[in-house]
Amino acid sequence: MLAAAESLLRLRPGRLLGCAPRAPREAARSPLASFPPRGLPRHSSGDAPSGPRLPGGSAPQGPGKVHRVPAEHTPSQFDKRILLWTGRFKAMEDIPPRIPPEMIDAARNKARVKACYIMIGFTIIACFAVIASAKRAVERHESLTSWNLAKKAKWREEAALAAQAKAK
Repeated sequence: MLAAAESLLRLRPGRLLGCAPRAPREAARSPLASFPPRGLPRHSSGDAPSGPRLPGGSAPQGPGKVHRVPAEHTPSQFDKRILLWTGRFKAMEDIPPRIPPEMIDAARNKARVKACYIMIGFTIIACFAVIASAKRAVERHESLTSWNLAKKAKWREEAALAAQAKAK
């Protein structure tokens, strides 16, 4: 019983790592050496050692040369228009049927920035248009207050005419 208790090493609450009974203490001190690092798996595109294969046909490899398996994405019509607008491709026929998602993300970000610049430009143009319109209104001696008073006077006249028509 004591030998079995010595062979278990507690890593985190709820996780136990077993090692052989009567194993040297060095094995118990570095238990993480046998585990692969967390994160994205490492893939090799060529002469990988035989072993467990991943769905892409490549085998896991140590800390040597790392090759990413390119993920492919079929672009929609909207994605194709964004790719054209941002200058990634010159014509719709130049866009391949499958492209990396990073390319679409980069094109969307570039399109987002372009759209923001366009909106900033329209906002500045609208500000100058409002300023010009207000200057013309001042020359005609028009203001929101005078418009409001005229509108309320018209409503009073209409209410008075409606009251007279009702009284008859």
